[in-house]
Amino acid sequence: QRQLVESGGGLVQPGGSLRLSCAASQRILNFAAMAWYRQAPGKQRELVARILSRTINYAAYADFVKGRFTISRDNAKNTVYLQMNSLKPEDTAVYYCNSDPIQISWGQGTQVTVSS
Repeated sequence: QRQLVESGGGLVQPGGSLRLSCAASQRILNFAAMAWYRQAPGKQRELVARILSRTINYAAYADFVKGRFTISRDNAKNTVYLQMNSLKPEDTAVYYCNSDPIQISWGQGTQVTVSS
C-alpha cells in the first residue's frame, strides 16, 4: 500500500492555476508538519511549503512561491493540498508531499508542467 498518493498535476499555461492533493494512508497528525517538495529535471528536490499539523493556519513558504502558492490540510481526510496560482515555467517539476522532517516513504509525485 502506497503511503502517499499525490494527484492534481498537469499541463498549464503560464499564469494558470492547479490544485494538488496528497492523500496519506496514515494520520497526518502523527507528524509535526507536512510539506510539499518539488524536483525539477537535473536539480535536487527542494522544499516548497510546509504546514504544522496541530497549529491552525501556520504555514511557511519558500521565497520562490511566496504569495502564489497556498498549502492547507484536512486532518480528518489525512490529505494535504497545494493551491498553485500565477504559475511560471520555472515551477515545472514533479511535486511530492511528505512529512517535515521526512519520515514517510516517497510517493510517485505528480508532474506539473507550465508551458505555453
